[in-house]
Amino acid sequence: MKQSIERLHQLTMWGRWAVVTGLWLTVGIWSLWQMRKVWEVAWEYFTWSAIRVGMIFHPLATIGLGLCIGMTLSVLIWQSRNIVWGLPKSEQQWLQQRVLKIQQQGPSHPLWAKVYGDHSKTNQSN
Repeated sequence: MKQSIERLHQLTMWGRWAVVTGLWLTVGIWSLWQMRKVWEVAWEYFTWSAIRVGMIFHPLATIGLGLCIGMTLSVLIWQSRNIVWGLPKSEQQWLQQRVLKIQQQGPSHPLWAKVYGDHSKTNQSN
C-alpha cells in the first residue's frame, strides 16, 4: 500500500509540474511576447515606472504572467514543504483514499498501471 501511495504522490507531483510547464509554454510565452516592447525599454532604462506602465497597458499579459509565476511558486512551495516536513496527514489520507478507489476500479482505471506497476499486467495474464 505504501508503494502505491508513493507512486500516486509522484504522479501528482509530475502532473503539477506538467501543468506549470504547459502554462509557461502557452500562456507564458504569449504574455512575454505581448510585453516585448516593455522588456526592451526596461532593459535599456530600468525603472519600476516603466514596468508598472507596461503592466497597465498590457493587462491580459500581466494576468498571464502572474498566473504562470503564481502556479510555479505554489508548486515549488508545495514540493519544498513535502521534502522538508513530509506529507501532512490530510494529504496522506487523500492519497490513501485515491489509491483505494483505483484498487476498487481495477485495471480499467487509467492510473492502475502507474500506481500498481507493470507487475499487475503480468499477474492478470496468468
